[in-house]
Amino acid sequence: MREWYPKRRFGDLADEAAQRFGAAEALVYDDQRFNFVEVAAGIDDAAKRLIAAGVGVGDHVALWLNNQPEWIFIAFAVHKIGAVLVPVNTRFRDRDLAYVLRQSDSAVLITHDVSGPIDYAGMVGQAVALPAGGSRVEDENFPTFRQVIVLGEAEPAGTVNWRNLAALGAEISDGALNQRSAAVDPDAPVIIMYTSGTTGFPKGVVHSHKLIRNVEERAWRMAINRNDVILNYLPLFHTFGYSEGALVSLVSGAKQVLTRTFDPDESLDLVAREGVSIAHGFEAHMKGLAEAQEARPRDLSSLRTGIFAAGMLSATTVTRRGAKALAPLRNLSGFGMTETWIGVALSAIDDDETHRCESSGFPAFGYEVRVVDPETNADQAVGVPGELQVRGYSMMLGYYKKPVETADSYTTDGWFKTGDTVIWLADGYIRLLGRHKDMLKVGGENVDPMETEGLLLEHPAVHQVAVVGLADEQMSEVPVAFVERAPGVRLEAEDVVNFCRGQVASFKIPRHVIFVDGFPMTASGKIRKADLREEAKQRFATAQENIS
Repeated sequence: MREWYPKRRFGDLADEAAQRFGAAEALVYDDQRFNFVEVAAGIDDAAKRLIAAGVGVGDHVALWLNNQPEWIFIAFAVHKIGAVLVPVNTRFRDRDLAYVLRQSDSAVLITHDVSGPIDYAGMVGQAVALPAGGSRVEDENFPTFRQVIVLGEAEPAGTVNWRNLAALGAEISDGALNQRSAAVDPDAPVIIMYTSGTTGFPKGVVHSHKLIRNVEERAWRMAINRNDVILNYLPLFHTFGYSEGALVSLVSGAKQVLTRTFDPDESLDLVAREGVSIAHGFEAHMKGLAEAQEARPRDLSSLRTGIFAAGMLSATTVTRRGAKALAPLRNLSGFGMTETWIGVALSAIDDDETHRCESSGFPAFGYEVRVVDPETNADQAVGVPGELQVRGYSMMLGYYKKPVETADSYTTDGWFKTGDTVIWLADGYIRLLGRHKDMLKVGGENVDPMETEGLLLEHPAVHQVAVVGLADEQMSEVPVAFVERAPGVRLEAEDVVNFCRGQVASFKIPRHVIFVDGFPMTASGKIRKADLREEAKQRFATAQENIS
């Protein structure tokens, strides 16, 4: 039976966009501006350089760059010549880099020489034995790895500068590039996207070109078209930024305004200057944008919509505040992860504020969703917490070189186990409660830490908060609150505890309060609760002051 959706290839998207949208602006970064024809040309130039550098069909190419136009040109060039893209988290350091290069079987790494104060090439040299002469890497610890390409002014020993590949690339004919592009198999792996790694080393999630359908369907559902402007401060090495910025722009014709990092004031200035209509993010982004707008209002009349995951109890207050501060933006909530891609569930633009701020959306095109008891796999009734499990066409091909972990992530009847706890709402929407491992068991009671987090975020002296569990002989677990104070205010542990009293059940009140200046974060803007649990364990390994 013929599939109704034609098979597409990532490497063709820029050429298709150039034909459809031509001289319309496609990409803005600082003072650089590119139309769709120029983006396609930048990708072709990068593709020819990669061919000249010896990148072959099926080679894994690690891309360790901060957000910038070259990231997009190189990434889609890798796709176009039939290689496999391996985006690398720019927060990684030499040990993390070594793991990803080795585990992914990367053949080539493309990175900065230096970027700001960070010596990327120096870290590469710590991770991999670079040659003293020439650029061919022969390190027995990395049997597939053979070359480092750097962007920047320098050309450190043992590397090749991207600039110096331009002349060699110019010798590659359009015909040779077209031949490589035409031979790409749309069913083959196109990307290995490493998970954010909230616990341990991340796993490489393998996807094929079929993700294009997922991206196009969501762009259609959100009515994104050539009249829209997408603000993308999310890291391109992460699923959210790559999909909803780079890919959506090419399939819809929307202009992408790219920034190197997230700065709330810069972001809002860009909204006003560029007429931004689409902005996405997590709770931390919504909070930062709302605070910046309240402190210095701008003209945000162009804002239309964007995905901000809002179902969790900890996010409700932040999202409602953001909905007011960033009006007329109608934030959509949703659920997605690297393994399933974006939009397993998604709100609708005409949903009321309650659904947009207090749910995680309605199951989307191409997905089947169920909520089950993680022990018995029995379906859960409306309002009863259970594990979210998913089936659909855009599921990962698997975890790279981890067949056991891949098999373990699925049920015997083929449902992917997300590890997230959700509930069904009466009207068929779902609401995310949090990671299953983040749920607390306090004196026999199930406790969603996000409820207490959401309450504490209402305290004017609390800037950010995370609640984790700490083993306790009497209660099994007790809550520990990590609190970041708002700037210039005084807040004591007793204030935190007293604020909770009378508003939540006694077993949900933090037993300990730890003040911090910041939180360990994943690249996607999520707090690494595994690190906090370990810190709490270390701090309270022996009897300490008990706040109760």
